Amino acid sequence: MFAVEVIAGLAAGSASLQADALDFLGDTANYAISLIVVGMALRYRALAATAKGATMAMVGLWVIATLIWHVVQGTLPNAYTMGVVGFTALLANVASFALLWAYRDGDANMRSAWICTRNDVLGNLAVLAAAAGVFGTGTGWPDVIVASIMAMLALQGAFIVLRRSSAELRANPA
Repeated sequence: MFAVEVIAGLAAGSASLQADALDFLGDTANYAISLIVVGMALRYRALAATAKGATMAMVGLWVIATLIWHVVQGTLPNAYTMGVVGFTALLANVASFALLWAYRDGDANMRSAWICTRNDVLGNLAVLAAAAGVFGTGTGWPDVIVASIMAMLALQGAFIVLRRSSAELRANPA
């Protein structure tokens, strides 16, 4: 879905699709890290969660830069492409969300995977709302607003993961 959304986001001129694509890329890396450290000691899982939290923060900051670029350029995204790709991504993320539901209150490592997926589902719904808004208004502002919300979700998720992993590291030194 990352590749599909990157291509569609660029082709459609949509900051929210591009934000969702970056989030997919970050999640792919986060899931891989989660699987690698799942059986390791809590300290290593907390260190992995710290890296994932930092990645989430970088995604949020990158999205802010992208949406500023779209505002300056006055981009009008293609609402149809946004809607089709956003719905397809929603289906993929709902499946992941269902699989991770049981782990939402786990250690920082598993919680970070669940937060990423939660943010993805919310982001997909927001992309669909942005597509409807772009279609209805004929402006790019709904896309910019949704991309802003997605950036804030990434930064909020990063804060939660970093706070929890930091607490776990303090409780389990070396």
